Amino acid sequence: MRSVVFLLAALALWQGFAPVAKAETTAETTAETTAQPKEWTFLIFLNGNNNLDSFGTLNLNQMEKVGSNARINIVVQWASLRTRTVKRMLIQKDNDPARVTSPVIEDLGRVDMGDWRSLVNFVKWGTERFPATKYFLDIWDHGSGWHAKNYGIGNPAPMDISWDDLTGNHITTAQLAQALEESARIIGHKIDIYGSDACLMAMIEIATEVRGSVGIYAGSEENEPGAGWPYDAFLTRWNNLPDATPALVAKVLSEEYAKSYRTTNDAVTFSVFDLERLPSVNGEIRRFTDAVRNLDGASVRKFLDAAKQSQSFAVTDYVDFLDFLANLKASRIPGLEPASIDRLLRAVRSLVIANDTVRFPRANGVSVWIPTAIQTYSRHADLYSRMQFDHETRWGDLLASMLK
Repeated sequence: MRSVVFLLAALALWQGFAPVAKAETTAETTAETTAQPKEWTFLIFLNGNNNLDSFGTLNLNQMEKVGSNARINIVVQWASLRTRTVKRMLIQKDNDPARVTSPVIEDLGRVDMGDWRSLVNFVKWGTERFPATKYFLDIWDHGSGWHAKNYGIGNPAPMDISWDDLTGNHITTAQLAQALEESARIIGHKIDIYGSDACLMAMIEIATEVRGSVGIYAGSEENEPGAGWPYDAFLTRWNNLPDATPALVAKVLSEEYAKSYRTTNDAVTFSVFDLERLPSVNGEIRRFTDAVRNLDGASVRKFLDAAKQSQSFAVTDYVDFLDFLANLKASRIPGLEPASIDRLLRAVRSLVIANDTVRFPRANGVSVWIPTAIQTYSRHADLYSRMQFDHETRWGDLLASMLK
């Protein structure tokens, strides 16, 4: 499970050790492809330069059960810790579940997959080589939300997504926003769907950071199991949906992801946001924070108790926003009108256009940072104050007033 290897990867980075995973060899052929514009190009930035490497091979073989077709290009930049090389491929259907056989279009050698510019270069190459009307960009790897959990190995660094153990680099939330902004400029319009096949990324903070470059945003509030997305089941359904909107494609992914873990022991979450709705949502959050920053001591304790009772995730200061608001309303805090909480509930709920869970009945699709200890707040407050979400909502000021 990625929920297990998340800790192992953090410790590996500290100790200078990267576990070597087993992976099958890929076809070493080179293919020249004459690209015709299609309806979709699905771009997968698959960073296996860490202990998730073997799961990369698993997911690639799932993709090859379906393969690219007349409507959808499936294009991958695959980094493997075992081979220490990065390859670009157009995924083609095969009947071999044990080996990756899709033709290698380019073998790049060593590439830093933790450098946001590598992501931009891949998008540029992929869109030029495989043009389409709509684009789905998927970052595959470890994720930690907008900040890294402190595992007792020193001060936490922002290791938000795409950890490359060979270089020690990671793509931070600010860098992700920059990469997606440049990618949208390359494409000529917003990225139709951006998804994180990674842990803990369904956060309103990250969504706000990238909203200028992305239409539909998909990810998990909780850790993901190591196998990640069920690419075969998802691609099969997607192929049967001609002219599907980006929202519908992302909803199908959410459904298939949850369905794939219903017969396992994994507890999972997945959700989809319509980022066009974020400005009005964040405006409502700002009105809420302005109204509640002057609570008395007893009310502050109720506020923090509501947060402590709410659904949290592998990083415990990531809290389900809607569950927290429901608990806050039930707390009946003097001076905090239920109607104002209801308005915020409706606004945040409108952002989440799909939410599928297994063994997470109180996960409603979007998490937000709510530390309940001043030490946690202080550790991350400076970085948080530089995020677009805090600029728009003053959520950090609200947290500071609750924890002072």
